[in-house]
Amino acid sequence: MRTRPLKVALLGCGVVGSKVARIMTTHAADLAARIGAPVELAGVAVRRPDKVREGIDPALVTTDATALVKRGDIDVVVEVIGGIEPARTLITTAFAHGASVVSANKALIAQDGAALHAAADEHGKDLYYEAAVAGAIPLIRPLRESLAGDKVNRVLGIVNGTTNFILDAMDSTGAGYQEALDEATALGYAEADPTADVEGFDAAAKAAILAGIAFHTRVRLDDVYREGMTEVTAADFASAKEMGCTIKLLAICERAADGGSVTARVHPAMIPLSHPLANVREAYNAVFVESDAAGQLMFYGPGAGGSPTASAVLGDLVAVCRNRLGGATGPGESAYAALPVSPMGDVVTRYHISLDVADKPGVLAQVATVFAEHGVSIDTVRQSGKDGEASLVVVTHRASDAALGGTVEALRKLDTVRGVASIMRVEGE
Repeated sequence: MRTRPLKVALLGCGVVGSKVARIMTTHAADLAARIGAPVELAGVAVRRPDKVREGIDPALVTTDATALVKRGDIDVVVEVIGGIEPARTLITTAFAHGASVVSANKALIAQDGAALHAAADEHGKDLYYEAAVAGAIPLIRPLRESLAGDKVNRVLGIVNGTTNFILDAMDSTGAGYQEALDEATALGYAEADPTADVEGFDAAAKAAILAGIAFHTRVRLDDVYREGMTEVTAADFASAKEMGCTIKLLAICERAADGGSVTARVHPAMIPLSHPLANVREAYNAVFVESDAAGQLMFYGPGAGGSPTASAVLGDLVAVCRNRLGGATGPGESAYAALPVSPMGDVVTRYHISLDVADKPGVLAQVATVFAEHGVSIDTVRQSGKDGEASLVVVTHRASDAALGGTVEALRKLDTVRGVASIMRVEGE
């Protein structure tokens, strides 16, 4: 074993960073044995230097992150500060001054992954970011290494623990959205401002990363269709149960049947109770990967939190340090396929549409005619009502999102349709 330690600079020492530092200290001997050399925490960049950080030598703490990554003797920079800037500049500066980088920054990788990979390649350094997608769940390494010889066709899953906790609470207790969100906040599963989670921004960033790796194509955050879950109601869950389904916020990345394009989307969807994702409870994550040779693979576990995310960071740290010792680099960006990203209108799936209609003869025929005119085939219809008001629930066969959009627009113009109560995609069948 080499006796000179590999030096690690830590950018950020919050929930995740503090766990990374602690594990590096408490598991130092094991890490050294696995890497082939000891690792040394050489500096910790923070915003609040006066805060007490248990187990971290105050002499290592600095507010000058730029100076830390420019030192020249740093082997690996671990970035867990999040956001776009200054993280982007710090990472590219680290490459230029001889360090490889391990990051947990999903927003930055989704937005600027191509440029960061190019910077890493230019300087012959590694960029690893397993922790950016699903906490402790190994996803990136299996996709870009274990399945490197296979053709991945679909990635489907729950990649945000906060939203899954909220939807699971609504399903199991009958609570409304706000009540379930309040519970998630009280238990620490939701941030004070939960927008990034409940509006699907977090999941969309992860979908962009997964789609890019799975399909060897550059997929940016702006390419991902995003729809939040704040409009999901208890009535939607009641309707889902009548269909033998539940509702999950899903990230779905697909290769077109002809292989000529890809799509990436995040939105609430009904899935059958028989589907394994229907049984993913509380704040857990689970992702299906479907490929030609391996078939269906499922990855399941805690997708967030200090310790799970730190576990993924340390896994990357070990891999990058091994590469460093061997004078090599690991897999970089693979975008050779350069497939176009199709718009959401091209996506084909099933739909559940709930309409408030007048309770009088001929309404169903009018509605059915609109569906037929737009080429959307109806699978089932359920109608109930009294006192001149009625609810009409239509479940379609597979149709394009563009065709469904045109159908709904035409339905809104019918005098007999008082309103479109909800539109939900049906997946997993």
